[in-house]
Amino acid sequence: MTKKVFVSRPIVPDAIDKLKSFFQVEVWNETGPPPKSVLIEKSVECDAFMIEANDPIDFDVINAAKNLKIVSTRAVGYDNIDLSSATEKGILIGNTPGILHESCADFAMGLILTLGRRISYSHHNVLKGNWKVFDQTPYLGTDVHGKTLGLLGVGMIGSAVAKRASGFNMKIIYHSRSRKIDLENQLGLIWKSSLDEMLQESDYVSIHVPLNDDTKKIIGKRELDLMKSDSFLINTSRGGTIDQLALTNALKTHQILGAALDVTDPEPIAHDDPLVSMENVIITPHISSASAATLRNMGIMAADNIIHFFTEGKMLACLNPELLS
Repeated sequence: MTKKVFVSRPIVPDAIDKLKSFFQVEVWNETGPPPKSVLIEKSVECDAFMIEANDPIDFDVINAAKNLKIVSTRAVGYDNIDLSSATEKGILIGNTPGILHESCADFAMGLILTLGRRISYSHHNVLKGNWKVFDQTPYLGTDVHGKTLGLLGVGMIGSAVAKRASGFNMKIIYHSRSRKIDLENQLGLIWKSSLDEMLQESDYVSIHVPLNDDTKKIIGKRELDLMKSDSFLINTSRGGTIDQLALTNALKTHQILGAALDVTDPEPIAHDDPLVSMENVIITPHISSASAATLRNMGIMAADNIIHFFTEGKMLACLNPELLS
């Protein structure tokens, strides 16, 4: 085929090679995202995009498109894409669900353990040469087993976190748009129709919702004020789900005990942001899905969305499937 595909990062060579066996492929060979001006330029030239989660496919990019038929993101979330404008222009949007949830759940559980038991804090004190005698008292943490975990959202990732937490004999409560009776029966989850009630009862709160108009800053000052003073907040979803200034103030004033953030707003977080230097905060660089196998498999699926569309007229995962019919 003479179709041209623009790949916005050289992250998954196997996926790029697979695309090259079907199409003419141009790769942005930088670790950072291409500038918006480049995306606009390529939207005029190319038939397809394979992008990352932080590439802004907004109205300007979509409006400039001439031949663009499909955008496939190597991600599940699509808050970086103007889906309504893309649909209006007839541009298909693909994503990669069903792959990253287990890796993300591993990581979320790891953050819970690291935060509660102060693993990262203790490690850094050893590196600083502060371990002079056997004295555990500076490193006393909070148990995970037997505590109450509150899940905000129980999609594939939240459900996988619940399965892991059940192995720690945690009481698992959750708040979501709809009840998950099967999970309640399988793992003993307890549904809370009120977010406020869930926050008030939880020792650990873990966020697993997509970022949209309904969930932007869903955790703000009011919600943080409801949490226990010895509780922890964990976010592996999107940084915009938390009011970051409110979180900073809540940590400074000991409204909550600590936080673990794999996502921030903006990304990357500024090195001089107060959260970076707080001893009761863990920040990781948006890597909850970043196992080697998961990264590769997501890349292959993103590539396959494009290949299947141009060769068979269908996609493995499509966010606006009405365009396919």
